[in-house]
Amino acid sequence: MDAAAIAEPAQPRLHSVEAAAELLGIGRTATYDEIRLGRLRTVRRGRRRLVPTEWIDEYVELLKHEAEAAA
Repeated sequence: MDAAAIAEPAQPRLHSVEAAAELLGIGRTATYDEIRLGRLRTVRRGRRRLVPTEWIDEYVELLKHEAEAAA
């Protein structure tokens, strides 16, 4: 194991909607709107709705493509 792997704690791969909103820098209501519109995908774990890290990244890419298309 290298020193970087030891020094850095494992990051969660599933985020609550509130945590995803914080990572994205948008509000909780806006995040739920994006989920409702199908732009930000989630998974269900029991009653909880969670956002996988890769789908947060996918949403950011969607926003970037939309910004490029609008320019």
